[in-house]
This record gives sequence, structure tokens and C-alpha cells, in this order.
Amino acid sequence: MSKKEYSELTLEDGTKLVKFARENIEHYLQTGKRKKIPEDLKVMFSDKAGAFVTLSKGQAHSLRGCIGYILPKFPLIETIKKVSISAATEDPRFPKISLDEMDKINVEVSVLTVPEEIKADSPEKYLEKIKIGRDGLIVTKGSRRGLLLPQVPVEHDRNWDVKTFLEHTCRKAWLGRDAWKDIEGTNIEKFTAIIFEEKEPRGGVRRKEIGE
Repeated sequence: MSKKEYSELTLEDGTKLVKFARENIEHYLQTGKRKKIPEDLKVMFSDKAGAFVTLSKGQAHSLRGCIGYILPKFPLIETIKKVSISAATEDPRFPKISLDEMDKINVEVSVLTVPEEIKADSPEKYLEKIKIGRDGLIVTKGSRRGLLLPQVPVEHDRNWDVKTFLEHTCRKAWLGRDAWKDIEGTNIEKFTAIIFEEKEPRGGVRRKEIGE
């Protein structure tokens, strides 16, 4: 599968990624070791890609962990191997997930495109170049960086507009909510993601359409 084809991942592909993420987490919680990647997955997902694994709990899908790599540093399957464990055990916002708790956890995998800088000669231009439901955002100023996935502004009945999305991404970077208006000092990038999620814990996998 080539890098271009990562934008055309099938439901079968997504099912393999989500299943491996769950198996890897549970194997680690049982043994303290990461699961060995099957050879067929090494071949299928050998090109580098950024990805996030998101873990949520219950019918309300309350966030329980979310960790990922923004840039394509590792082969996609290696990225999933690394960040799935981190999402379950290293997200500083939450306690480590237990093996028993995995029965109530929904696993979601987001495969990212390479971020691109948004060029603007005034802050208002950003509002025209970002589309809710398609774009994720990265805000960087100095050593501070914040990222929000494309699904964030529309999940849980948030219904954010672009300005609100920018403000929350700035806050994620521990910046003032209006930092995005500093076009000289603040860098804003966007990316898209293909998202696959379990319909229920250990259940079938579907491609997630943002905003549904």
C-alpha cells in the first residue's frame, strides 16, 4: 500500500488496524510486552504515516485516552503499535486503563495526512480556509503546540464554528484563546484524517463519518 493509498483505506484495512490496536493494548496489560506485529500487517502498512488512537468509555463515549504522532515518523502499523499503548497507559489526563476496563472501552484509529501550513495575511483569512468536519488543526507558538483532531468540534453536540475551533486549539497549546490572531508569531496547520472505530467494545468496526 503506497502513501497515496493511505487516503483510500478500506473498511477491511481499518478493521485490521483497530483490531491490532486493541489486541496490542490487551496483550500489554496482560504481559507488560507489546504484541508482535503479524507479517501481513507489516507488509500492508509499511509506509510511514501519522496516526492517533483514541479510547472512549460507555455509550456517551467519554474520552479515556488519546495519544498519537502528528508526523509520519514510523510505518503506520508501527505508529499504531506505539500510540495504542500510550493512549491506554500514558495519557497524563487519565489514570492507566486496566485490563478489565477494556471490556467497556471503544477503540478508534485516526490515520492522518501530512499537516500543511495555512497561509494568511490577516487572521480573518483563517476562517475562510478551515472547514469544520474535514480539517484538524495544529497551533504552534514557540515551544508550545496543540492539536485537535477533525472530529473534536462536532462530537458530543459541540457544534463549534471555525473561530471556536481555533480558540480551543490555542488553549490545547496552553496559549491564550486569541493566539491564532498573531499571524507573525503563531503557526497554524491543518490536516485531514480517515477514522475507524468500534461500534461497541469488541464489536464490529465502521468508518466514522464526522458529524454523524
